[in-house]
Amino acid sequence: MTTGIDMGLTQGGQPALLDLAELLATRLLVQGNSGSGKSHLLRRLLEQSAPLVQQAVIDPEGDFVSLAGQFGHVVVDAACGEAELQRIAVRVRQHRVSIVLNLENLDADEQLRATAAFLGGLFDVDRSMWFPILVVVDEAQLFAPVMAGEASDEARRLSLGAMTNLMCRGRKRGLAGVIATQRLAKLAKNVAAEASNFLMGRTFLDIDMQRASDLLGMDRRQAEMFRDLERGQFVALGPALSKRPLPLRIGAVSSVDRGSAPGLMPLPEQAPEDASKLIFEAGENEPPVTSWVPRPTPRPRPAANEVLRQIESYRPAPIVEPESEIPMEPEEREAIMTEILRDLMEDPETRTRQVAVVYQDFTVRCRMRRVGQSSLSLDDFRRRLAVARAGASEDITASHAWQVSLDAAATLPDDLQSLFLYIARTAIEGAPAPTDAELAEVYGSHSPGRARRVLGYIEERGLLVCHVDFRGQRTLALPTIGIETAPGMAQPRSTKGMPRGLRA
Repeated sequence: MTTGIDMGLTQGGQPALLDLAELLATRLLVQGNSGSGKSHLLRRLLEQSAPLVQQAVIDPEGDFVSLAGQFGHVVVDAACGEAELQRIAVRVRQHRVSIVLNLENLDADEQLRATAAFLGGLFDVDRSMWFPILVVVDEAQLFAPVMAGEASDEARRLSLGAMTNLMCRGRKRGLAGVIATQRLAKLAKNVAAEASNFLMGRTFLDIDMQRASDLLGMDRRQAEMFRDLERGQFVALGPALSKRPLPLRIGAVSSVDRGSAPGLMPLPEQAPEDASKLIFEAGENEPPVTSWVPRPTPRPRPAANEVLRQIESYRPAPIVEPESEIPMEPEEREAIMTEILRDLMEDPETRTRQVAVVYQDFTVRCRMRRVGQSSLSLDDFRRRLAVARAGASEDITASHAWQVSLDAAATLPDDLQSLFLYIARTAIEGAPAPTDAELAEVYGSHSPGRARRVLGYIEERGLLVCHVDFRGQRTLALPTIGIETAPGMAQPRSTKGMPRGLRA
């Protein structure tokens, strides 16, 4: 279904339509100097799409809280804390409620931490809650900066990671990122590069004009046009907007814009002596002065020997499970872990990832299913992952030959156990010997040559015998188990140079 959102008018007077369904799949980047109309553009987009899609607005200045009265958005004060923001984000995905996250009462460091917590909560939810949601981030250069600024490095790292997940990995989870920035040069490139739709407004610096023209596929000599754009004028490009750069003017909005700059107004008429009293004497309804707490004096740096002593005597604290486990039978717990492991193996990237990374993903999914992190240690998970990568069925895993294969695989390094079990499974089934390409895929590589070297190493350990007959077919035998595969080609047979009638 194609849903056109009316964003305004083109230069020819035609409606400027934005395909909302395409936007949810391709993301949007808005760029323009202060006063170019970015917030007005975002407000127009939010108003037009409010009845059609769920929305979440990251509002650093409190400009969009007025959407609550007209469109029913829930305004959340980010000062409630990071843990509460994560819980709110999960409820937002679960109940499909549009929300405005108001960050105006926080300092720079707290804004980054709150944004990271909220976006992390939107991202880390169960697959059953992956509903489409439009995530609008105003002043995105604050949350995904190129270099450190006022905030701490830790807060910047957390916020940048959350923004990267939103723009790079959020599509499958239903998160459609719409980010607006004053300067492309201040925005992290790995965040900006994931957008496929662009709306470029007025800008004056050469580096920003050149980046804008490069993103729009325009000649750099045409970059001067961005200086001549008026307030509310933008150049659009992308699958949801136009296949060619299209100048357009953003239409009017109906909600009140709190972020608009104040207009000119006359000064109050008063005598000079009255003005002096207003400045130097306290009034009746004068608000109290905020008492700024001075920063504590930094602690002196310890000596190098003291630092080394602390490192040597450090012992990590025991890991405390943040969420209580649900009481369940061992069979039920085992079935859930088997299902989680099966879902992991369906991801083609799992074979190329390190075991520690896959284990971390596994524990996160266990906590989401309330199974608990301590249910399976890393060593146990490594053995189960090797069995899962081998792809053995329940009948094979119940056989005596498979139990002997597990004992033999335990004598090999961790990265070779899944490959050995894969060969053992093939031999138990009586199937032809796998090709070098298949073995390389199981090993987590794209090189058949590496697979042959790994086979040679296992053969040197006495666990495998490789035999090639006169037809070039290879048989892999496992002497410790007493089984062998059927003959199979090590490499797919090439038909180049053969008569056409003999080609398969």
